[in-house]
Amino acid sequence: MKIAISGATGLIGKKIVDKLINRNDEVIVLTRSIKKAKNVFDDNVNFIDWSKNINEWQTQIETVDVVINLAGENVMARRWNKEHKRKIYSSRINGTKKLVDAILSLTNKPKVFISASAIGYYGNINDEVDENSKAGNDFLAKVVKDWEDASKSIEEKNIRRVIVRIGIVLDKNEGALPKLVLPFKFFVGGSIGSGKQWLSWIHVDDLIKIFLFAIDNEISGVYNAVSPNPVKMKYFAKTIGKILHRPSFFNVPEFVLKLVLGEGAASILNGAKVKSEKIQMAGFKFHYEKLEDSLISLLK
Repeated sequence: MKIAISGATGLIGKKIVDKLINRNDEVIVLTRSIKKAKNVFDDNVNFIDWSKNINEWQTQIETVDVVINLAGENVMARRWNKEHKRKIYSSRINGTKKLVDAILSLTNKPKVFISASAIGYYGNINDEVDENSKAGNDFLAKVVKDWEDASKSIEEKNIRRVIVRIGIVLDKNEGALPKLVLPFKFFVGGSIGSGKQWLSWIHVDDLIKIFLFAIDNEISGVYNAVSPNPVKMKYFAKTIGKILHRPSFFNVPEFVLKLVLGEGAASILNGAKVKSEKIQMAGFKFHYEKLEDSLISLLK
């Protein structure tokens, strides 16, 4: 199978590419810096500079079977200001629109389009939600809704579209977990904010399996990519402390997080209890259903 992927140099993209290569798929990485991408991947990956005009590269994806869209600015990379919010929005919506425009103008279109999304779609609430729940009304929820809407026109051309709403990804070396674990190593670990907010998490290995599942199975529509067992932030912190044999009673007050992240702190201080029955009903089986098992695999 021939698969093109944008945002491939990120945490999720790198692991998806590795899995695809290991199963002998042909991979094309859509990148804005071929030099950077070549430092990440071996020679068995092809590269396209999609920062150029569409007509300069679209023919190179003419025979692709699947397109995976992961491109987007790191939401929590820095304090939210006007410029960072602009990048968060434009990198997702404009990038997706460009990719969709390229696909729709092809004579031979891909059979499948899979796009990353986020559970930020549901907004800064602490309620239980599923794929049928309405979008939130905060900035991040608007970004995610517009991100998903940007690829809707794909469906009119009988291209199977899958939207993967990703939760908090747990990985040993990248993402949220190393940042959350660091204070514990210095014996000052604990919860963030009230500790009562839900944390809808997923082990990175299960997330990669969901993307492969979406490629290989005739599913379409929106799917939440979160463990079947979300937990409260306080329990999450206690579990880290238990595994690392460190105290977990130190607390990061809300005002500290707001000083560091500004408006972006709201997405950490609040969290929905996100359900994932839909992907399971489609036949997907999680390997890491329990938080403790997941953290042991990553921290031990």
